[in-house]
Amino acid sequence: MDKLVKLQLFAKVVETHSFTTAANLLGISRTTASKAIAELEQDLKTSLLHRSTRHISPTESGAEYYTRIQSILSDLQEADEAVQSLTGQARGLIRINMPLSFGIRHIGDALTDFMVSHPALKIETHLTDRFVDPIQEGYDLTLRIADLEDSALMSRKLAPIHRVVCTSPDYLAKNGTPQSPKDLGTHNCLHYGNLATGTLWHFSNEKDQQSVRINGILCSNNAEILRLAAIKGQGIVFLPTVLVADDIAAGALVPLLCSYPISPVALYALYSPTKHQSTKLRLLIDFLAKYFTDMGSTVTTLPGNELIQS
Repeated sequence: MDKLVKLQLFAKVVETHSFTTAANLLGISRTTASKAIAELEQDLKTSLLHRSTRHISPTESGAEYYTRIQSILSDLQEADEAVQSLTGQARGLIRINMPLSFGIRHIGDALTDFMVSHPALKIETHLTDRFVDPIQEGYDLTLRIADLEDSALMSRKLAPIHRVVCTSPDYLAKNGTPQSPKDLGTHNCLHYGNLATGTLWHFSNEKDQQSVRINGILCSNNAEILRLAAIKGQGIVFLPTVLVADDIAAGALVPLLCSYPISPVALYALYSPTKHQSTKLRLLIDFLAKYFTDMGSTVTTLPGNELIQS
């Protein structure tokens, strides 16, 4: 293995804290990766990594070495990107992590369209609803629907995500229709929290703002499970409009509390600061931003629950 590949490997091990993940990113075996780092340490006559069964971290020398090789690796990437921009062809692999339900319903189509325009690119997707650190887990890009917290990651807002409170006609026939957010406390609400404590749903209108603690018989970290349970009359949900718009249009779900608008969250692209000049990543993020802006303009606005566009 040549020296440059060893440097790339070492950087990935430091960033992901894992020989296995770093090896997978470079398409080599863990044994080959371990041997290459050992050879690098032998050449430098110093230990670069603290190794344990649970965690890998750089030594003092390793941290200094990592800092210094970043400029080399960054210059190489910029050179590659400059040539690609001249040819008009983005090449290489993009690893993406995205939310499960939203990824299946919407992002898959977007990526297919993007790949048609960039046939020299390869894309690897992983879907999960937990938070993912793209640096530590070796992703070029993660997509998340959230109120963005402070982070060392670079971010770009791709689109506002509007939400709606809704349930099935059968549920309303059996349990009545809540007239205000406080009424939800007596209803079976299906949510992302936990059943021990419930969770808070936030509402506002021209007169006041309300936060209501709700609970019910089902919680999940996946929107699709909550959506299906609501359609079958199990309770009330609070979900992104793009996930339930078709159900509402078909009459399977009914929007509630329409005079109490809900502030939108957003779909964000999150990525490492070291990748912010990547041509292939910039092209993909620009494409997704336009795709979801266009998609938002074609979705029928539901009554209430949408507040203002941002």
